[in-house]
Amino acid sequence: MMSFMSPKALREIGVLGMNMRNADFIMKYNPRNMYPLVDDKLITKKLALEKGIAVPKLYGVISYQHEVHKLEELILQHHTDLVIKPAEGSGGNGIMVLTGKIGKMYSKASGDLVSLSTLQHHVSNTLSGMYSLGGLPDRALFEYRVQFDPFFDKISYQGVPDIRVIVFRGVPVAAMIRLPTRASDGKANLHQGALGLGIDLATGATLDGVCQNQRADHHPDTGYKTKGIEIPNWPAILRLAVECADIVGLGYLGVDIVMDKNLGPLMLELNARPGLNVQIANQRGLVPSLRKLEKIPVLPVSIEERLALAVSVADH
Repeated sequence: MMSFMSPKALREIGVLGMNMRNADFIMKYNPRNMYPLVDDKLITKKLALEKGIAVPKLYGVISYQHEVHKLEELILQHHTDLVIKPAEGSGGNGIMVLTGKIGKMYSKASGDLVSLSTLQHHVSNTLSGMYSLGGLPDRALFEYRVQFDPFFDKISYQGVPDIRVIVFRGVPVAAMIRLPTRASDGKANLHQGALGLGIDLATGATLDGVCQNQRADHHPDTGYKTKGIEIPNWPAILRLAVECADIVGLGYLGVDIVMDKNLGPLMLELNARPGLNVQIANQRGLVPSLRKLEKIPVLPVSIEERLALAVSVADH
């Protein structure tokens, strides 16, 4: 498995390391002045809506500590079924998914119950910058909880699966689907224990899997075999990823997309510093595809041509 190979062997098979990612791709292709467009989820959402990109509906924002007392009213307005997240969080930190209310307690996607005071404390911590990039003061966003496609009922554990697409110079180069587990508290975050499955760009079928940096061929909670699953609406998902990259002007980008059972593919968030686990999930390094695209001086304008190029570039 890739994660147990020597650094030299990893380089030889084209695995992108963090230093190379930062120096050769993030610093070179991502202008610093564009970072707020993706680091601030509120700005990202507003920009996406202006450009006609489908995103989960924003219910409200709490920006100041003196507004925390409005929390119960805001939650009850939306049937206690929503997501609370930091505007400038990263790595899935600070995200809380609520699915209902039982008596005076609120239920999370994992099934755990939390009190109103616990939620208020969580929002207060969010505002103080506990989950934000750089620890700076932040805002708490309240948005629509995605109702995941029933296609994933048997595959995932409780929470909403999401799809990460790596886009370079407007062309998808790799993708994986992240499936929540019991360990990840119903969140689709690999660092918190979610299961990641590589996806074949041409077919939308799942490939190898990784969970807590270990190769996996089944879901740890549902036992469902993970290879060969054909992701529904795959062409629309890839197109959405390219459209998102086009609106923010970043050359190296991670686009996170979810499948809602009623609304279809929705852009969840963008990441200017996408992680490298997509390579383990696909058992394929990113460097060959990235270098191929670097050698093309002018890339096609049309999305259709770029999607076709994505398939040909990935075939190495």
